[in-house]
Amino acid sequence: MLHDRRMPRTRANIDHLAIAASGVYVIDTKRYRGKVEVRKPLFGEPTLRIAGRDKTKLVAGLAKQLEGVRAVVAELAPDLPVHGCFCFVAPEGLLADSGIPLLRTLTVNGYSLYYPRTLAKQLNRPGPITTENSTALATWLGNRFPPA
Repeated sequence: MLHDRRMPRTRANIDHLAIAASGVYVIDTKRYRGKVEVRKPLFGEPTLRIAGRDKTKLVAGLAKQLEGVRAVVAELAPDLPVHGCFCFVAPEGLLADSGIPLLRTLTVNGYSLYYPRTLAKQLNRPGPITTENSTALATWLGNRFPPA
């Protein structure tokens, strides 16, 4: 895990980069109070709404972070999967307050919305990355995305 990394040539930061057996994960952590929902209109793009407010701009921010990480990972391992997701943390640490459904995973524009426990399950899935590869990849990403 690499935490709070700076995006080169921008003022943006990446909350977390996780190197797991199943790939590299760009994790955007959010702490909001209220119901989290994805609205999919008949025409147009889906929207992310939190406590009734449009927060779709968060999706665009994650997409930019993911694009930057994919470009860097492609230099080292072009066929390595790079995933983007949100992790919603409850305001007071209570799972019931996280606002996302417990029994299913929402997605918006291909990005999953997790709470910490389901994200941990996702990160622990098997995949092509070995321990030796993950160490080299973490060093590579750490050099390309310095601490914020």
